[in-house]
Amino acid sequence: MRIFENLESEVRGYIRSFPTIFKKAKGAILTDEQGVDYIDFFAGAGTLNYGHNNEHISKALIEYLQEDGIVHGLDMATVAKKEFLQTFESHILKPRNLEYKIQFTGPTGTNAVETALKLARLVKGRSNIIAFTNGYHGLSQGSLAVTGNNEYRDESYISRTNATFMPFDGYFGDMNTLSYFRKFLSDGSSGVDLPAAVILETIQGEGGINVASKEWLQELEAICREFDILLIIDDIQVGNGRSGDFFSFEFAGINPDMVTLSKSIGGGLPMAILLFKPHLDQWKPGEHTGTFRGNNLAFVASKVSLEQYWQNDNISKAVKYKEKILKDYLEKIASKYKDDYEIEVRGRGLAYGFEIKNDSSMASDLSSYSFQEQLIVETCGSLGQVVKFLPPLLIDEELLLEGLKRFEKAVDRLIVERKNNLKGEF
Repeated sequence: MRIFENLESEVRGYIRSFPTIFKKAKGAILTDEQGVDYIDFFAGAGTLNYGHNNEHISKALIEYLQEDGIVHGLDMATVAKKEFLQTFESHILKPRNLEYKIQFTGPTGTNAVETALKLARLVKGRSNIIAFTNGYHGLSQGSLAVTGNNEYRDESYISRTNATFMPFDGYFGDMNTLSYFRKFLSDGSSGVDLPAAVILETIQGEGGINVASKEWLQELEAICREFDILLIIDDIQVGNGRSGDFFSFEFAGINPDMVTLSKSIGGGLPMAILLFKPHLDQWKPGEHTGTFRGNNLAFVASKVSLEQYWQNDNISKAVKYKEKILKDYLEKIASKYKDDYEIEVRGRGLAYGFEIKNDSSMASDLSSYSFQEQLIVETCGSLGQVVKFLPPLLIDEELLLEGLKRFEKAVDRLIVERKNNLKGEF
């Protein structure tokens, strides 16, 4: 690992959590250069919903390159872009009765968020944006202004203006946080400027797997309509099937004004798009650009993944089936230690969190101990206090159960060691 320590910036993160050099990957398995296999319950932070080196995607990419297909084309018309647009419309938009224009932004999630915020302000002629506690939307300046995690919001390099935070669903326990929000909007002396838009994740990934209810989302949409505010759903991490539906908001029956997509929309390759209702398309030509706003290899990968997995609802059914396995197993582990620890299991689809609420320090150790059991699992939450489960959507049942058994071993080992350490103090 010395070459990374000597040459790579101190900003590196995941390499510290998983200190080995990976060489190969297939499906839900990562293999290091020593030949050790690890079950991947992280999936590139939700980028690899279809697994590592998906055979359908890899085959299409190889054939495209062998035929000298366009790789870089700015926003020019290409066959790869045409076929992606046709497939996205026929497999995703039309079956859901959604009418959106599509904008190709720079290839990262934060690029899509920046574009959404800029367009919302342009359309509404207002600067304020409402975001929510524990929300995460990216680390470029505009996205960071609507990200709640204080770890990233250093005063020396972030302008905190033009963003107001409101409490997410469940932030105050059983209190209806939208009543609080409505009061601020309806009171002209609240100090909260009428926003151009509201931005949120329906399942807060980095924020700790906090799940908004159907009723809360429906009420939020109604408030946005009442006060002429645009509703932006950030579906970068929990879209693309992660929740069980292609879009994470489908279960609530709402119709956002804008949707940001990245991560798995590119089939494992860099790609980000902004969806917005046609009447919002008020850009002038070239008003918002980016050199890599059309990754043709990602168009190819995305087209194949949509054709392969979204022609019917089979993948949705599979995700919901595997959700029950994941949830039940995590709750079984929590039940084993309910007399000593307050453990909460929460999530939707194949995005789940395991939080030991009376000892926030344990999540980091559980990630480390899981790695020793050849399982890749990360942490999230404002204090890194939640173990986050994001396995590939295509993981088979046997491998999912094996990964959960390895996590259970990590939990058992850590709790036994903690108890022994406590005994040693007396």
